[in-house]
Amino acid sequence: MIDPYSRISAEEAVELVVSTVHELETEHVDLVSAVGRVVSEDLTSDIDIAPFDNVAMDGFALKASQIVEAAPDAPVKLKVIAEVPCGSYYDGDIADDECVRIMTGAPLPACCDCMVQYEKVDYLGTDGREGTTVAFSAPVEVGNNIRKAGEDIEAGAIAIAKHETVKAAGVGFLASCGITSVPVYRRPKVGVISIGSELVEPTELPARGKIRNSNGYALEAQVIQAGGIPQRYPIVEDTLEALTNQVLKASQECDFVVTSGGASNGDFDFIKPVIENNGKLLMTLVNMRPGKCQTFGLVNDTPVFGLPGNPAAAWCGFEIIIRQALRKMQGYTSFARPMIKAHLNGALRKKNDRRMFLRATLDRVAGELVVTPASNQSSGLASTQQRSTCLIVKPEGTIVYENGDLVDVLLMDVEEGTVL
Repeated sequence: MIDPYSRISAEEAVELVVSTVHELETEHVDLVSAVGRVVSEDLTSDIDIAPFDNVAMDGFALKASQIVEAAPDAPVKLKVIAEVPCGSYYDGDIADDECVRIMTGAPLPACCDCMVQYEKVDYLGTDGREGTTVAFSAPVEVGNNIRKAGEDIEAGAIAIAKHETVKAAGVGFLASCGITSVPVYRRPKVGVISIGSELVEPTELPARGKIRNSNGYALEAQVIQAGGIPQRYPIVEDTLEALTNQVLKASQECDFVVTSGGASNGDFDFIKPVIENNGKLLMTLVNMRPGKCQTFGLVNDTPVFGLPGNPAAAWCGFEIIIRQALRKMQGYTSFARPMIKAHLNGALRKKNDRRMFLRATLDRVAGELVVTPASNQSSGLASTQQRSTCLIVKPEGTIVYENGDLVDVLLMDVEEGTVL
């Protein structure tokens, strides 16, 4: 078991937090609301799709054997004896010198085995409607321009499997399968608590020594982006009693609790004792920059994560660790953002004893991917997160990167599971 006061790697922190949470229970949502959600059981179709053999485009239905001898200099002429628009059908038979005019999606008459599109048929100076004669100048194969019954899916087959994410096209697919209520993993309710006697709401003009609460709102937005439902709690002053009461309340009302501030070892940093005194403390230090002081544990069996108060550290800790846990709770099977290689624009020579996550932007220059780190990597800044699209990951140690070197880049604007 990991000593909660030991410094662990970023990978160990992710593994600890992700392994502690579990998938939430199932809820049913309406069809359109299921987009982007993860289904919690296999969903099957109640019918074949298509439910009948149908034509793939507008044209004339017939038997391939009728025009097997057709040629440009010896076209085969057939009488148009019926018209079949979408939503209708033709149950009759056809003679050797007859065909049926038919629209896209209409059922293929049982007496026919192929279809020839309008553009390849000579109307012989008529409109090609019922009662006219048309000519075919080339043979076609059986099944030409026909979509077979069950071609998309057969009745009883799995349309969308458990743990699959519903896409916009999947919504339409499920509608075809007769599914209008979709079982999905419930979205986690995430309590967001901002800690600090210095904090005031954004609507206030900060007095001397005060600052506006930015982390709380940023974390709410991150929760939404991760698929969760944020629950904002009032700002908590820097006292053990106030924070204890708020964490206990949030842990009873939410599936996951995130705090920001009070995660270090100062005189007014209380998130560690709050968790330790009221539950189980599992982690306090992560070997990463920004965000060394990150606290994690359980209160009322609810995961509680204490992020640092510096905006960049809070943002980074959420994106690297918490987001992955929230995705697991929703049934996703891909947790981590994609990692790629890119050429460094600049140099990174400073020795670092912690894993560094440097805010950066990614561009394509002369056909190659080039990553440029933000000029100011202070953990107290919020603007760099807004402008960054990725994080340069610099391993612990004395590794030196020169201009043009290939570096690892974590893509923050690309969805997990994306193949690049």
